[in-house]
Amino acid sequence: MVTTHITAGPLPSPKERRYLRQSASLTQAQLAARLGVGRATLRAWESGRRIPGGSEGEAYARFLTAAVEATARQERAAQEGDAGADPTAGPPRPLTPAQAFDALYAFCAPALVRQTYLLTGRRELAREAVEQAFQTAWQRWPEVARDRDPGGWVRAVAYDCALSPWHRFRPRYRHEEPPPADPADRALLHALLGLPPSYRRTLVLYDGVGLDLPETAAETEASTPAAAGRLLRAREAVAAHVPALADPDVLHRRLTELASSERLLAARPTTVRTYGERRNVFWTRAAIAFTVAIIGSTALTLRTAPTHYEPPIAPAQAVHGVPPPAAMGPLSQEEQALRTKLHHSDSGGPERLLPEFR
Repeated sequence: MVTTHITAGPLPSPKERRYLRQSASLTQAQLAARLGVGRATLRAWESGRRIPGGSEGEAYARFLTAAVEATARQERAAQEGDAGADPTAGPPRPLTPAQAFDALYAFCAPALVRQTYLLTGRRELAREAVEQAFQTAWQRWPEVARDRDPGGWVRAVAYDCALSPWHRFRPRYRHEEPPPADPADRALLHALLGLPPSYRRTLVLYDGVGLDLPETAAETEASTPAAAGRLLRAREAVAAHVPALADPDVLHRRLTELASSERLLAARPTTVRTYGERRNVFWTRAAIAFTVAIIGSTALTLRTAPTHYEPPIAPAQAVHGVPPPAAMGPLSQEEQALRTKLHHSDSGGPERLLPEFR
């Protein structure tokens, strides 16, 4: 973290001004109300479009100076182990959303990847499910941060992703992964994967994670008697394959050892957040493009659609019962005389058809 010192000269850069305001856990509206200026003015100061001036600018400079001093005290306290911290510095500033997310990820992700491996038996799928769960948590961070158990929220999403039936249609997951090297671990994993998904999830939550029966029932969306029945039948099935695991304490220890024996490393929290944000941008742009395409096709349809009803043309049909035309033969003497008379007559027709003037 870089500390900025304010002197009587120029103020810090706009980026440092925004950082100092955020380090004091203040929004633009809160700081603007404290300084007695509008949000547009404060936004212009932080973007560098305007230079603070007047009494409000002096108050803004004093705020930046105090923020720098507070940041310096916190850095010294962190470096010296709070040995030389100022007792009047007040309570530590709250974590930013990114810092809180990174802390939750660092605390839960490694163990959650190992637990998800017990559900799927696939190392890459376990890492992918956990990363997808934390990306969903980052997208809905205000809801997750206020949840009573954020780790449980992420765990439920990760288990849902890992047990999704759609993975069987993906080419990379159609073949089995190499089993564990230890024969005992292979036998336990084979027994787990032979259970129905709901039984497997109940067993991992209760005997692997260590939840009590009501919490296991709530996370698996089942009643407590149903969760208890699943747990008993899952234990019986595992004990039938591996008789040495009939004792629940031994089963809990072996599940922990199996999850810890694999080298399952989670990605860095910044990588998960960045990839999730990029995916959100991609899907947002895709949704916008799809909406624009629908609007364009609708406009084209309205433009080219007919405005009145046009009856369809009836299909052609053959007419039956009409005699075929007779072939033209030679004319008789009377017909030839009549033809000659018609050719030499006036084109207006006979006299009886001509108008008579009276």
